[in-house]
Parts: sequence; structure tokens; C-alpha cells
Amino acid sequence: MTAYDVIVLAGGAAKRLGGADKPGLRVGGRALLDRVLSACADAAVTVVVGGRRATARPVVWTREVPEGGGPLAALGAGLRLTTAERVLVLSADLPFLGRGTVDALLTAAGEPGREGALCTDPDGRDQPLVAAYRAEPLRRELALIATEHGSLAGLPLRLLTAELDLARIDAGPDASFDCDTWDDIAAARARIREHGAVLDEWITSVKNELGIDLDVDTALLLDLARDAAHGVARPAAPLTTFLVGYAAARASAGAGPDEAAAAVAEAARKATDLALRWEAEAEASGGEAAGAEGSGGGTANGTAGGAGRDAGREGTGTP
Repeated sequence: MTAYDVIVLAGGAAKRLGGADKPGLRVGGRALLDRVLSACADAAVTVVVGGRRATARPVVWTREVPEGGGPLAALGAGLRLTTAERVLVLSADLPFLGRGTVDALLTAAGEPGREGALCTDPDGRDQPLVAAYRAEPLRRELALIATEHGSLAGLPLRLLTAELDLARIDAGPDASFDCDTWDDIAAARARIREHGAVLDEWITSVKNELGIDLDVDTALLLDLARDAAHGVARPAAPLTTFLVGYAAARASAGAGPDEAAAAVAEAARKATDLALRWEAEAEASGGEAAGAEGSGGGTANGTAGGAGRDAGREGTGTP
């Protein structure tokens, strides 16, 4: 895919959050800003408009003029630091933005005749801060608005989107879900713990926390943990997966993410085969023991029992 730049708007007063540092609020153990940055990690240049803070990956920082001047002013400030033909524009409070939505926006923005693409929410409303724009018409319209109004400060985004030929992308309810209130934060934190999402969310959070850029086969590792727990002993599951990771790290030292993922798969396959051999061996041993007890053991008991009965007869004078 052609290179693109991204501008993340991370300013604003967060009045409905009582002035809290919204981009730094955590959902699933990760700051909202970091969650957004992870969805566009392959951008050529990432510009964040807002106060400087620690981030999960390097970014370029800038501020709108004047500070607090609103989204158009922030967009204008960020655009000055980009050079790509397409620019992804995102707010910093999108906890569920995914790579699929980013790809869909960039693809639609590159269609002939289009000047960009934006997401629509479930109610059909445009979301201009979940969007991708072609840089040239974006610069043109911002310049015209600034000339007409004297500056970009305090102006609404609809002045921009109304003048551009934009595709609309229905990316579902999650992509444009933003966190403006504490209720929104609570809802986001609850949603990631739902049964269908919690495992992927947790694995993603762990990889980000550890700085791992690795696409692992989660199902493969879960199957390994199951086989180790069932075929060996329950504590074997976490210990085995740890050893698989260690072995894969050694085998792929200095290699890229694809080679590392392949090393994990190979180590997991070997460990799974071993766990299944253990299980089969245990089952075979149990069957052999049961067979021995049912044949040889039964004869011995029968003999002893018969001798006992005969002795009893002899002792009582029974012929």
C-alpha cells in the first residue's frame, strides 16, 4: 500500500471528563492514545497534536495555534508536518479503532475522483476525525477557510468536510466509538472484557507492553496449553508455553517477525506432539495395568479364595 501519514488530534479540554487527561486514560491497560497509534503503526510520519507525553512508539509532536483553538486549527498544524499523498486523521479517543478500518479508509480515499473518505456512525453521522484525506485538496480547503475567516481557530470541522468529495465508510459501531464522558470510558472498559473480545484484547495489550511485534497463532498456543494440562498435569500448561516462547526466541534471534512467528509455531508443534505422546503413554500404561489386574490378578485371587474355602470345609469336617 502507498505510504501515508497520520495526524492524531490529542488536544481539547475534555470538559465532560472534568478536565482529565483524556488521551492518557487507560482502557484495557493501555492509554487511549496508544490504542489509536497501534492501529496505524505503519504510517510514514505520525504527527500528534497535543501535549507531549510518553507513547508506545515514536511520534512527531506539535500544537495548534492558539492552543485550544479547536480541531481545524489542530488539523492545520499537523498537516504542515506531513508530506504523503494521503493523510489519515484520527482523534485520540478511539479505543476500538482497528487496522481493518484504517485500510478501508485509505483505500476509499485513493479511489479516482475522491478527495477522501470518512467513517459514519451507526446513526449515519459523519465522523471527520475517523477519516483519510488526499493531502492536496485538504491543504487547499484549509487555506481557503483560513483566508475567509481570518484563521482556523474555533471553527467547526463541517466547514471542511462540506467542501470535499468524500466517500462514506460504514465501519460498524466500534470503529467510531469515542470516549467523551466517564460513562463512555466505563462502557469501553466493559466491552473489552466481553467473552468474544477479552482474549484478543489481552494478547494485544501484552504484546504492546512487552514491545513484541509478533503475529502469533493464539489458537495453536491454546491447544498446546490444553494438551499439556490434560496429558501431563495442569501446571504444565503455563510452564510449557513459557518454554516454547523461550525456545522460539533462541531459534529466531536476529530474525524478523515472520521468522519469529514461524519459530513459535514450530516449537509449539514439537511441544504438542510431546504432550500427546505423554497422554498416549499414560493411557496405554493404564490399560496394561487394568488388563494385568483383570487376568493374572484375578487368577491369583481365585486360587487364594478357593484354598480358603477348602480349608474351611476341612476345618468343619465337610467332605
